[in-house]
Amino acid sequence: MTAIAVVGHVEWVDFAVVERMPHQGEIAHATEHFAVPGGGGAVAAVQARRLAGEALFLTALGDDALGLRARDELTNDHGVEVHAAVRPEPQRRAFTHLDAHAERTITVLGDRLVPHGADDLPWERLHDVDALYFTGGDPEALRRSRAARVLVATPRAADTLRTAGVALDVLVASATDPGERVDGIAARHVVLTEGAAGGRWTGADASGRWAAAPPPGPPVDAYGCGDSFAIGLTHALGTGATLQEALEAGARCGAACLAGRGPYGFAL
Repeated sequence: MTAIAVVGHVEWVDFAVVERMPHQGEIAHATEHFAVPGGGGAVAAVQARRLAGEALFLTALGDDALGLRARDELTNDHGVEVHAAVRPEPQRRAFTHLDAHAERTITVLGDRLVPHGADDLPWERLHDVDALYFTGGDPEALRRSRAARVLVATPRAADTLRTAGVALDVLVASATDPGERVDGIAARHVVLTEGAAGGRWTGADASGRWAAAPPPGPPVDAYGCGDSFAIGLTHALGTGATLQEALEAGARCGAACLAGRGPYGFAL
């Protein structure tokens, strides 16, 4: 069995399904609403458990009812092995509109809570991990994460990635998101996703592209597609796949997420 881990963050996410994004000053009526533990770390950990059968998730949670609920749902509803440092502050939240064009629009509430290398978490277990996806943490958390055989990260943790002195195997970013700049981050390969156009990758002496995978059903919403792509790629690399094979596996995971409601409403 391939051992997969995720080190990163959780957001408690409230979703509202609307026909379109409301205009300024308008009142919108949701046709559906629900709430789940989300954020890149949580989404990736759940998908990793689905892909590998089990997944280790090192994170930080708020010291309130939503932090406790997030841990319980990730553990009991999704089968993730969660180890969390508890911070004396509210759990970070987010509000997401999901519209009829399968787009998601997110508003984040509160500070990002991430694990620190000094936290009392089972860091030693990362030495036995085949592949790890890093979405957030302090520099020491990233250094400890380097114990995994394959290390993949998102530039949403850019400050840590630029200062920790750790070289990644793969950096996965959106080519169209200005908040995911890759400059100054050391990585063997940089992967840039382009949605329905697939994406491109570069390395020290080679580059290439991959094609998007067709979703298994009509597009429903894009929340979680990027992190589903990244963890699909991470898992495949952990099994010994080539980069091109891993990109194709990631594309299938991202496409599957697009066809389900919310980040977990689909089967891989």
